Amino acid sequence: MKKVLVTGCAGFIGFHVSRRLLEMGYGVAGLDNLNSFYNEGLKAARLEILRGQKSFEFAQGDIADRPFVEEIFRKHEFGPIVHLAAQAGVRYSLENPHLYVRSNLEGFVNLIEEARKCHAPHFVYASSSSVYGANQKIPFSEKDNVDHPVSLYAATKKSNELMAHVYAHLYNLPVTGLRFFTVYGPWGRPDMAMFKFCKAILEGSPIEVYNHGNMKRDFTYIDDVVEGVIRTMENPPVSTSQNGGESISSAPHRIYNIGNNQPVDLSRLIQIFEEKLGKKANTRLLPMQPGDVPITYADVDSLAQAVDYRPKTPIEEGVSRFVDWYCEYYKA
Repeated sequence: MKKVLVTGCAGFIGFHVSRRLLEMGYGVAGLDNLNSFYNEGLKAARLEILRGQKSFEFAQGDIADRPFVEEIFRKHEFGPIVHLAAQAGVRYSLENPHLYVRSNLEGFVNLIEEARKCHAPHFVYASSSSVYGANQKIPFSEKDNVDHPVSLYAATKKSNELMAHVYAHLYNLPVTGLRFFTVYGPWGRPDMAMFKFCKAILEGSPIEVYNHGNMKRDFTYIDDVVEGVIRTMENPPVSTSQNGGESISSAPHRIYNIGNNQPVDLSRLIQIFEEKLGKKANTRLLPMQPGDVPITYADVDSLAQAVDYRPKTPIEEGVSRFVDWYCEYYKA
């Protein structure tokens, strides 16, 4: 069996996907540039765990480096490709736009072009709930128009979806985009709310709560996301005929939301942390940040229909597992 290529393997989702694949008996080829977007020690620790598995091999490099990507594909034969490497972060994209163009656009094209050349059986890539942007209708459905992004990060992810469709249409390359909704859990990113809230409450530092607390997020536990990614990877889309004159593409390209389908108020999230940690939070209410949206809420019917799975971990259980990991890892 050819190895699954997982880009961003030292990242939060990439690490968990790689580990689960290895546990399932897949061989995994991991690719990551180990950039310093956040604490490098966390990425190194994740990678150390993966390197302990005999079916794992690692290459360090930048997906935006076209000669590097071409060389990787010349040297290896891959099975499915799970492309999770990207420059993440909505607010950071306001400060470093060129970095997002390089990683999320150039890097994406470099990889999907090589997937085309090697006739990959399936190219799965990370999109984002951010593509829904200024949409007012909830829950967010894959059928919704997503032509109004409110951050450059979201625009790059929408662009990925458009480019992916082109490759599916022109070359019959099976491609699936996954719109992740606020993923959290053990080994999570330090720039995300879960990490920040836990750290601040333990240290007695103020928590910055945007839009004066009038925010809801469809927090999705990492194990649920991994299950959705792998089930999707194992079920590549096929070309279909046009349906009744509707503007539905016949290309083997699908997009699915992966979210918990249960938005949580930030005030409720903070309360759950307080109960788990046995400490009160010191909140600092701030206005809405540029690029943010007040609510994310996933319609996951399409995912359930395609792979018979719906994310299901309750927020209380997920937060408890995250806090247990955090306290153990940081000796808090």
